Amino acid sequence: MVDSKVMPFSLKNLVFPRWKYILGAVILVALGGYFFFGRDADLGATMVIIPGDFREQVRVSGTVIAAKDVDLGFAANGRIAGTYARVGQRVAAGTILAQTENGDLAAALEQAQAQLASLERGTRPEEIAVASSAVANAQEALINAIQSAYTSSDDAIHNKADSFFTTPRTDPKLSFTIANFTLKTTVEQERAAIDATFASWKLLVSSLSNANVADVAKQAQLYLKQVVTFLVDANTALNQGIADQNISALTLASYVSTLATGRTNVNNAVSAISADMATRESAEKNLTLLRAGSTPENIAAQQAAVAAAQASLAKTRVIAPFGGTVTRMDAKVGEIVSPTDPLISMQSDGIFQLETFVPEVIIARVAVGNPSTTTLDAYGSSVEFPATVIAVDPAETVKDGVPTYKTTLSFLVADPRIRSGMTADVIVETGILPNAIVIPAGAVGKKDAVPYVSVVEKGTSVERTVTLGPSPALGQAHILSGLSAGDIILLSPAP
Repeated sequence: MVDSKVMPFSLKNLVFPRWKYILGAVILVALGGYFFFGRDADLGATMVIIPGDFREQVRVSGTVIAAKDVDLGFAANGRIAGTYARVGQRVAAGTILAQTENGDLAAALEQAQAQLASLERGTRPEEIAVASSAVANAQEALINAIQSAYTSSDDAIHNKADSFFTTPRTDPKLSFTIANFTLKTTVEQERAAIDATFASWKLLVSSLSNANVADVAKQAQLYLKQVVTFLVDANTALNQGIADQNISALTLASYVSTLATGRTNVNNAVSAISADMATRESAEKNLTLLRAGSTPENIAAQQAAVAAAQASLAKTRVIAPFGGTVTRMDAKVGEIVSPTDPLISMQSDGIFQLETFVPEVIIARVAVGNPSTTTLDAYGSSVEFPATVIAVDPAETVKDGVPTYKTTLSFLVADPRIRSGMTADVIVETGILPNAIVIPAGAVGKKDAVPYVSVVEKGTSVERTVTLGPSPALGQAHILSGLSAGDIILLSPAP
């Protein structure tokens, strides 16, 4: 006999224990059907079955985590020049959090970028004018250097070296005694030959113009080489000179000093011509490139140079990879750092995530996109936060000897109440059982491994064999056959 007082079946009357390591459970919630509970005076607690659609759910525990959590450090060795964020500060993506000393790298990047901008912009008429002026100035400087070289060489030979020769222009002979006859002969022959060189050199200088300055400069270098060779040999002879009744040691010393001045002037002339030739060549090359305009190859090469400069500079900076909150700042100004030192930590703001571990026995029910209702221990079971499954790890994670699969959910709304590290109770909706009969698992008995349910018929209990579907955990049984709508069953099967 059914008690007139009936009560609707509710999951709130069930107790769901929380397993160690967040093991899950499958529960089923009626959508359209109702179970009515009562009590038969002779048989005990009973219920009337009305089939309906049931929402299949998986219940697990989890932990709130940041959607993104990262440790950051420098990519190269260096000394920290500045830190620009503090713990707890919210920063935007791309914010420089800290940097090492990088003034030279920053300047190199600016220069590379300026050169690229110039190439991409193309040559302006005023730039060509400046380059043309540079060529003209370089040519003028080279002409002056050639003329100066001739003058310096002429002075070194005819005013300084000739002071210790007799009849230097007709039959040059050293005016002092030297034991090294071979050296004496060499120096005198070099002096005799050099006047012919100066005659040709003088004619060449008189014909100097912008048109032939490069060729004249090369020839002048050859003449200078001959002059330098003679002056070196003459200096060696002077250092081996022997003072006697004709020339004193003091006079020989004065010759050495005088010649040294001439040698210095000639050496300076050699350097000046070389430098001015290089300047002129560079100026002409630059003018040629400007007149030709930028080629795709030139632009591509400069783009690569800019990228390389940017990469080098980036290694000196720690930059926020996303918008979020700084959770650690161990970088200190003045410290030497290396790439192996993670000094700064961040976590993303806004949408947090849930990390759960679903046991192997029920993981097949869980899929990306499943919605969930989540409560946080901090706020109690009455405050719910919607979320959805966004990832299920393909590889298992063993927890206390039990294979589980890490499952990640994302909250649907950014809520300031949600904080990283909070403990959560998660109910994931995994599907619908249409027109199903679901009863408490305790109502199912077994004899010889065959499941049965005690059905009340005409005031007595009758054992009825049933077929079970996939067994929901935590006190639920899905009946595929053996029971019908309107059946009254015992909540505890008769033995």
